[in-house]
Amino acid sequence: MQQTLRIGIAGLGRLGMRHAQALAQQTRGCTLVAACSPLAQERDWAAQQLGLSATYESLEQMLAHPGLDAVVLVTPTSLHADQTIAVLQAGKHVFVEKPLALNVPDCERVLQVAQKHPNQIAMVGFVRRFDASYMNAYASVAAGEIGKPFLVRSQTCDQNDTEGFFVRFAETSGGIFMDCSVHDIDLARWMLGRPKALRVFASGTIALHPGLAQFHDVDNGMAIVEFEGGQRAVLYASRTMAHGHETTTEVIGTAGKLLIGEHAASDRVIRSDALGVRHAVVKDFYGRFEAAFAAEMAAFVAACRGEQPLTLTLSDALEATRIGLAITRSLQTGQAEAV
Repeated sequence: MQQTLRIGIAGLGRLGMRHAQALAQQTRGCTLVAACSPLAQERDWAAQQLGLSATYESLEQMLAHPGLDAVVLVTPTSLHADQTIAVLQAGKHVFVEKPLALNVPDCERVLQVAQKHPNQIAMVGFVRRFDASYMNAYASVAAGEIGKPFLVRSQTCDQNDTEGFFVRFAETSGGIFMDCSVHDIDLARWMLGRPKALRVFASGTIALHPGLAQFHDVDNGMAIVEFEGGQRAVLYASRTMAHGHETTTEVIGTAGKLLIGEHAASDRVIRSDALGVRHAVVKDFYGRFEAAFAAEMAAFVAACRGEQPLTLTLSDALEATRIGLAITRSLQTGQAEAV
């Protein structure tokens, strides 16, 4: 495919706006030609800030846009499965933010439709796979530099939001493990060679945000995932960090270990003065993974144009959802749960 890929984006919230800006201004090989949102202010933003003349209230309307090749979905998770299917059935490539769905049957429906459209790219946004440090670590594991990997310890920790955005979001997010730890689940499977998960156990607490209780959610959660062959993952998710956003992953093998993202540093400057020794930290997930988001979207465009294959599959997204749901069940029952 030599021509420029013509992309439409659905959803212009905080991440959707950033994806839209990247597609319109930074990503090679594509043109952002349309956007849709049920909110007039978001459509106005797309028209005024990105110069889009084609904005729509619904995905169905946008799918009829002349010459549209691909769609990026940055919509509520509850819509992901049906919208992904609609895009595929309309004959377009599709990128959908994680998670693919909040239940296994919806993920399986998407996979079944995707199998009927083998010439169309369907990609889920597990952005950490496109971060330079994680890619370096994966290459090291694949080369056998730490021997056989058997344990991954990974965490996703957000800076405390006193306004409680995620509390309002909790009813539809699927809970802290589906919203945050699904990244760590995917990383663990990726680093360990995609082993089959057998059993999980989870526990959690509400440290600062009692409003989560009505949704059976927590603001700090921990989980253990047992994989076939004795491999394990230990996960931690938090909404209450005081200092900023901190994503850290440790991969332990029989001949060494790797540590990615320690201390959440935003640069390489360490300051020493009368107040102590310190460094600046990133404040949110986008600050940490801005370059990875750009690389992720570039990979999607390149795959749609036939320039390079995707290694991230819909089956990976299905397994991440399957494991995340088992962890969420364990949190609620207090018992170990089979995956």
